[in-house]
Amino acid sequence: MNIDDIRAADSCLDGHVRRTPLLSSSFLDEIAGKRVIVKPECLQHTGSFKFRGAWNAVSKLSAAQRKQGVIAFSSGNHAQGVAMAAKAIGAPSVIVMPSDAPRQKIDNTRALGGEVILYDRATEDRDKIGARLANDRKLTLIKPFDNPDVIAGQGTVGLEIAEQARAMGIADARVLVPCGGGGLTSGIALALEADAPDFHVHPVEPEGFDDVARSLVSGQIERNPRLSGSICDAIITPSPGELTFPILKRLCGPGLSVPDDDCLRAMTAAFNHLKIVVEPGGAVALAAALYHADQIDGDSVIVVVSGGNVDSPVFADALTRFP
Repeated sequence: MNIDDIRAADSCLDGHVRRTPLLSSSFLDEIAGKRVIVKPECLQHTGSFKFRGAWNAVSKLSAAQRKQGVIAFSSGNHAQGVAMAAKAIGAPSVIVMPSDAPRQKIDNTRALGGEVILYDRATEDRDKIGARLANDRKLTLIKPFDNPDVIAGQGTVGLEIAEQARAMGIADARVLVPCGGGGLTSGIALALEADAPDFHVHPVEPEGFDDVARSLVSGQIERNPRLSGSICDAIITPSPGELTFPILKRLCGPGLSVPDDDCLRAMTAAFNHLKIVVEPGGAVALAAALYHADQIDGDSVIVVVSGGNVDSPVFADALTRFP
């Protein structure tokens, strides 16, 4: 993986993805005690950054692969991205999703043409399910983060951050990224290494599911002891990827983790002050910036809001508990 892959993905995505803006609010700056700039990928197609990597990967399929179709496993955001990209090129899609995924994500994936197969994330292995289905039905597997084309597509977020921050006169900053398997974080880190080398990337995870932060400390891939128990479903993964971790290890750290309640507070802050809807997993980096600023060096922090696909009851709970 290198910057050339990400620049090639940027050309591939041109005209197909939304170029999301950088947003700011003096109210958020006051909460954090420093300048907070937000990159709202919740405004991307399908409501998350995942469409970038999905389009880059799906668009490279051969005619034979398109005819047979694709398969992906996801808690919902990668699912929707792959389903939408596959539908756009006329390819069937099969999506393996946890049965406890937000209903909106399951319904939207089906509405985008995906054949949804549900599994129990606590007792079943999605990798094995995906591999079996791919083999039996001759489907092309598009992994959610351990795929070079997916990582390159997500890295275009970093290209945009570098260009937009430069236009705003930001020369150095800490960049906080919601992190599951590390596809978005590693892609952004590669892009910023080339285009904004004075920016430093930090992965952010939910408390109790900080496999990336622990892996960066130990220098080897660590796993989460459990795969459920947080409202941040979008970024609960077993461990960082084999492709993503070497990039994370070289370019990122240290990792941060935040409790679920802070994610709900950040969702309310984003709605009140930026007028955007954010899902819990997509809000972890904003929560770190607003409520754990003492752990972040520097005067400016750029926060990626990675998704906005939240069920109405969860969003209502956030607004009610933290008005």
